[in-house]
Amino acid sequence: MSEPPWNVKSKREKVTELMFETYNVPAFFLCKSAVLSAFANGRGTALVVDSGAGQTSAVPVHDGYCLTGATVRTPLAGNFITAQCGHFMSELGCQVVPPYMIATKEAVKERTEPVWTRRKNLPSVTDSYHIYMTNEILRDFAMSVAQVSTTSLQDEIEHSTSIPSTSYEFPNGYSLNATVEKFKLTEGLFNAGSANIKGVSGGDLLSLPNVVINSASQCDVDVRPVSLSLLPSLPSFTPHSHIPRPCNHDFLPNSACPPPFPSPTLSSFHSSLFRSLFVSLPSPSLLSPSLPLPFSS
Repeated sequence: MSEPPWNVKSKREKVTELMFETYNVPAFFLCKSAVLSAFANGRGTALVVDSGAGQTSAVPVHDGYCLTGATVRTPLAGNFITAQCGHFMSELGCQVVPPYMIATKEAVKERTEPVWTRRKNLPSVTDSYHIYMTNEILRDFAMSVAQVSTTSLQDEIEHSTSIPSTSYEFPNGYSLNATVEKFKLTEGLFNAGSANIKGVSGGDLLSLPNVVINSASQCDVDVRPVSLSLLPSLPSFTPHSHIPRPCNHDFLPNSACPPPFPSPTLSSFHSSLFRSLFVSLPSPSLLSPSLPLPFSS
């Protein structure tokens, strides 16, 4: 079983007790997810950048051990991009309507007020369900439209006339063609000061480049050059192929950052991949002798 690098000892003891006392498993092994991601790519030392829904983390791994003291996290992740999309739609004056509320809709011109009818006898739903369905639309919009610029946002704005547009139609019939806007939706990941979300102070949050730099700078000076070999996990908010951008454009000028280690397409399943490899081995001794014990800190 995998666990996050910042998991505490009391929770590890609790899950171990649960597995042995409740589920009666014959053996149990608990390992850090960052270590599993590194080993799944044939590396015992790496800087694992993992971005999910609620947070993005940078975890240095050295010889199969997580350097938990150098782990850095930021809430700028998938939910942040969803919030950016919601703010963008509010600026356009478009209400995001979940499909369960729509009976019929008509085709309209781009960025014009949608024409739709509300479903009759609409069942009563909770606020949490309505918010969930609305966010599902925004997440689909982000996956379909939002992109990470391979250069700075200013360069994209200057060449906005040559950017291919991406079209998207919402369930209520509202449609738009996004050009430079699709890069603005994700720019807050790399430049937190550009974020504009009610209740969120982007300037106080660490952007993705700062997370990587802070994590690497907290490592020992001998480990730092090797740890800067980036191993990004597949994020939930943007195409994986665009993640190397911070190495090329957003690191500090004096920061030495080698090209990212090429990662497979299904890199979000790194932990599960190595977990399956581990349990298929006849003996854990076949692994690297530096692989940490389940409860090592």
